[in-house]
Amino acid sequence: MKVDVLLGLQWGDEGKGKVVDVLTPRYDIITRFQGGPNAGHSLEFNEIKHVLHTIPSGIFRPRQINVIGNGVVIDPIIFKKEIEGLKALVPDIKEKLYISKKAHLILPSHRILDAASEQSKGKTKIGSTLKGIGPTYMDKTGRNGLRIGDILSPNFKEKYAELVAKHKQLIAIHNFEYRMEDYEKGWFEGIEELKKFTLVDSEHYINKQLSQSKKILAEGAQGTLLDIDFGSYPFVTSSNTICAGACTGLGIAPGKIGKVYGIFKAYCTRVGSGPFPTELSDNIGEELRNKGHEFGATTGRPRRCGWLDLPALKYAIMLNGVTDLIMTKADILSGFDKIKVCTAYKTVNGITEDFPYELNDVIEPVYEELPAWNDDLTTARSLADLPQTMKDYVRYLEHKLEVPISIISVGPNREQTIEV
Repeated sequence: MKVDVLLGLQWGDEGKGKVVDVLTPRYDIITRFQGGPNAGHSLEFNEIKHVLHTIPSGIFRPRQINVIGNGVVIDPIIFKKEIEGLKALVPDIKEKLYISKKAHLILPSHRILDAASEQSKGKTKIGSTLKGIGPTYMDKTGRNGLRIGDILSPNFKEKYAELVAKHKQLIAIHNFEYRMEDYEKGWFEGIEELKKFTLVDSEHYINKQLSQSKKILAEGAQGTLLDIDFGSYPFVTSSNTICAGACTGLGIAPGKIGKVYGIFKAYCTRVGSGPFPTELSDNIGEELRNKGHEFGATTGRPRRCGWLDLPALKYAIMLNGVTDLIMTKADILSGFDKIKVCTAYKTVNGITEDFPYELNDVIEPVYEELPAWNDDLTTARSLADLPQTMKDYVRYLEHKLEVPISIISVGPNREQTIEV
């Protein structure tokens, strides 16, 4: 058996949580392989919206095991709150959720470092969620970090105090005012909560499950264009959000990757700072934001909106080896006079369809206009229920992207899903 991977192809917020929830019944195990509580995966069923930050989106299904992989960073405070919010809906959560011993811990001082660093950048700030993600990954690569397995150590508190002391020296450089107790409150309670769960060597666990023919789905967080190596640097996250990140974030060999599901919105959005070639600062951008309820699930910040960007999408498909495309928010495009799609960029060196080394203000999107539709798509449950112009839009994208669209989402509820 192989691990199928599901990830975002844009700047995050593509609707991964809902799609994982829809696909989960086909799998035995759902895993998260990177990122941390800066993620906000939204799911909706029984007329209730649920937002997950650290826990895999398969947790609401009755029989699946969910695994937080070694590539994830965990804030014990947020984790405990998330667990408390799920207990009524998932009473057996302690039997269904496993955590890698090699996943790194976000300390309160990581969050302070994040805020201090962002404040010092002024106008050049990257738009951090201030969850301490970046400093935690810095400690991981700097070989200073604390991992989940360390909480079982008899001298864990000494290790914690030693690392916090190092952080205080760094914070002092930024001249940032803080009260440690404000950030630390509840952190050790979260550590005790983590101890109640099954802590595993996830690389051994996952590979053993594969050898026993278990079906596994790896759930990515953020999006391809936020990847630390291949995203719109430096306005990126601190982990590898692409398919290769599933190998290092779970401990599986490249040959163990099966299908790669790439999720994209029918238009583009971005939260925070950074380049965005197709951004719309007009009434159409505002209409997309309002119709699509484009506000961050984690931060609540309004998302910047724009037309679909094919050069960026092709780039993401190439990096991830996408085998199946999943389009979300198709229903939001209903009612526009026309739909535009960016097919190339106009640069100082001419027109290109390649994603450049650096996105900047010099880049101008080249658009094609397509017919729009007025039909309400939210009740559609099959391809036959869609208007012809919408079906033409799907075929147009498949032709341009050279990958089939296998699922279309026409609303936030798990039932509002069309399998093509």
